[in-house]
Amino acid sequence: MKRLWTPAWIARHVAMVVLVTSFLGLGWWQVSRAAAGNAISWGYAVEWPIFAGFVVFVWWREVRHTLHGAASTTTAEAGSTTEAPAEMPAVTGGPDGPAEALVGTNRPRPGIRRPVRVARVPVDDHPDDADLAAYNRYLSWLNANPGAKPGDYPG
Repeated sequence: MKRLWTPAWIARHVAMVVLVTSFLGLGWWQVSRAAAGNAISWGYAVEWPIFAGFVVFVWWREVRHTLHGAASTTTAEAGSTTEAPAEMPAVTGGPDGPAEALVGTNRPRPGIRRPVRVARVPVDDHPDDADLAAYNRYLSWLNANPGAKPGDYPG
């Protein structure tokens, strides 16, 4: 619980409270405008509470993520010894299915993998193709003479 009372988390709590009260206040304002005859305000009156609910959802998700991270860190520190980690248990299924067998196990999390780098080597498919060589000479001439027209090619 102490992790939720750092200066960064206090700022998040305050921001959540300010945003939710502001969004609900704006929703109430839109309800009063809609009651006065502005028909489009009914849509906004529904949107603002949805925005407030989204802020609460994100805040709650971050709180759960932080508390879960704190719990896994304390269990990892308590169980850290010099012996090798235990192997993964075989998933044969618990009383409620295969997911039940993994509850409480220390599963390794997948890490970020590095991308595979492939060296690109030019392949010379047709080294003796005269038409291809002539076309490449034509393209290099066009590149060397940017103002020239294709009909000006001397070759």
